Amino acid sequence: MTTDLNMTGYEWSAAQDVTPRELFPGIRSRTLWQGEAGAKAFLLELDPGSQWQGIDVHEPGPEEVFVVSGVFNDGVRDYPAGSFIHAPAGSSHIPQTTTGCTLFVFYPEG
Repeated sequence: MTTDLNMTGYEWSAAQDVTPRELFPGIRSRTLWQGEAGAKAFLLELDPGSQWQGIDVHEPGPEEVFVVSGVFNDGVRDYPAGSFIHAPAGSSHIPQTTTGCTLFVFYPEG
């Protein structure tokens, strides 16, 4: 075991310990981390057949998504598990899924 590690400032959470918040029917968010400057990390769970209500606009900054499981659709194309998506500030999409999916979502600028 190495004893010279510096883990000052480390924060962690277990997704199963975070109470989900329902955003829309069949779509839940679990906040995993929030930084002082506004950055945020979430786990987003979409049940089969669920769809975001309205258009999701990425403001004030970009959105980064990793598809943990299932197949995510942004309203245009499907992204299977293992896909990474970078959506620049000002872009938009309509999150949805036919199969159900779990996403890791990161907002570096809030």
